[in-house]
Amino acid sequence: MTEINSSKAPEPVGLYPHARRVGNLLFLSGVGPRERGTKKIPGVELDENGKIISYDIALQCHSVFQNVKYILEDAGSSWDKIIDVTVFLTNMKDDFEIYNKLWAEYFIQNSSCRTTIEINCLPTPIAIELKVIAIID
Repeated sequence: MTEINSSKAPEPVGLYPHARRVGNLLFLSGVGPRERGTKKIPGVELDENGKIISYDIALQCHSVFQNVKYILEDAGSSWDKIIDVTVFLTNMKDDFEIYNKLWAEYFIQNSSCRTTIEINCLPTPIAIELKVIAIID
């Protein structure tokens, strides 16, 4: 097993690598939309106590997809080698339609397996997180 950390994706919020390679499979830890080197989350407005006032799920989707690409590329894989994704949304009712539309744009050439789950919160004030499995040569 090989640990992989990206120089472009946001730093993990705990003690874990961005990904781990096992044979020809690459397992990514949960990836959110934060920006590397900051606590900034695209499209999120927080109050003075760090609670979410508003958020833009489309901006978060674009950012999380980009962060996944960063990790895949730094590991020697690529977007077209994704085989399975588990998606965690904190608001399925309001966000699924937008996320699903953007998914179709990003995965038009790669019809990966996907499971989408609603959860009540994530460790940081984000609305989406992806758990990805990809092939690596």
